[in-house]
Amino acid sequence: MTTTVTELDTAEVISRFNKAFTDREPELLTDLVAEDCVMVGVQPAPEGARYEGREACLEFWQNLAADRSTTFTPYEVFVAGDRAVIQWRAVFTDGEAVFGTGQETSVLGVNLMRIRAGRITEALGYAKTP
Repeated sequence: MTTTVTELDTAEVISRFNKAFTDREPELLTDLVAEDCVMVGVQPAPEGARYEGREACLEFWQNLAADRSTTFTPYEVFVAGDRAVIQWRAVFTDGEAVFGTGQETSVLGVNLMRIRAGRITEALGYAKTP
């Protein structure tokens, strides 16, 4: 039997996901990641690193959400059924941050998300790198 996720369910998951990053609350991510989650990060370009499984995805996201040298700001979110698109800006201020080299660096990007039964099953990240 296939579980259908409503737009409201998907919107709630994405809202909590974004809040984990904007409020630096990595614990909010704990119940949002499916066991079979696949995430492809924006780095290293051009393909990005692939993370498979709940533990790998959760560890990556929780570390990023807790990182005080990074500020994440979603500026548009689009939800349609079990899919969502998050347009975001990340600002890095640490010398060895993902995209930075010692000065503040800003990056625009999008995440293409898929939700099933109230959990993230897929997250594909794309960014305009400096």
